[in-house]
Amino acid sequence: MDDFNSETDSDYTSYWRDWFISSRGNEYFCEIDEEYLTDRFNLTGLNTEVQYYQYALDLVTDVFDFDCDDEMREQIEKSARHLYGLVHARYIVTTRGLAKMLEKFKKSDFGKCPRVMCEAQPLLPMGQSDVANTSPVKLYCARCEDLYNPKSSRHAVVDGAYFGTSFHNILFQVYPAMQPPKSQRRYEPRVFGFKMHAAAALSRWQTEQREGMKDRLRTARIETGFEEEDEELEEDEDDDMEIGEGFDSAVVPAQ
Repeated sequence: MDDFNSETDSDYTSYWRDWFISSRGNEYFCEIDEEYLTDRFNLTGLNTEVQYYQYALDLVTDVFDFDCDDEMREQIEKSARHLYGLVHARYIVTTRGLAKMLEKFKKSDFGKCPRVMCEAQPLLPMGQSDVANTSPVKLYCARCEDLYNPKSSRHAVVDGAYFGTSFHNILFQVYPAMQPPKSQRRYEPRVFGFKMHAAAALSRWQTEQREGMKDRLRTARIETGFEEEDEELEEDEDDDMEIGEGFDSAVVPAQ
């Protein structure tokens, strides 16, 4: 994998792809290699999903040479963008595509989790369906395992199928070191420092359920993903006990 990280992009220059990648709203996309686009095997089945497929492919690969009016050109441009998105979903689960998206992930190009407890965890784009025109792209946080809408309205209209439902999971399988520890921290509503009864009861129930789940996973010898945070919580509890003992010893009994 490291070999691919150190490689430079293809020597081919592609005006249309350069324009597409640099256009506002397309920041989530990576550039697809020329070799991948020209391999017909990688495009199997897309001719039935894209209108003016051959013209669109010629435009994406910069061999378009068809004299047409503005209306026809606009339709071909639209088809070219759709074709690029569908190919992109396939490309980003390849070794080369994963390496490119990993670099964008490291730079937080997709944004950071808005949840305070996730401490600005970088996000990954994903789709809720592999079928085009079903739902827009969402952003996945691997720390809290939740989905968020993109901040920009330009990104909010990008089709989720252009990233697919599997990409984010495959990336963490190929690069397990990039998987962050799961977050157990939750906000606890308080009034003048006291926990609110209903929220406190719910919090206790959630904690009991989570601890029960972790016990079952340990019994089955399955990693819970919470090991690091469990150690931190134990250290915090030990510190609290030491502080409490020190306070008790410092209190002078009343005469």
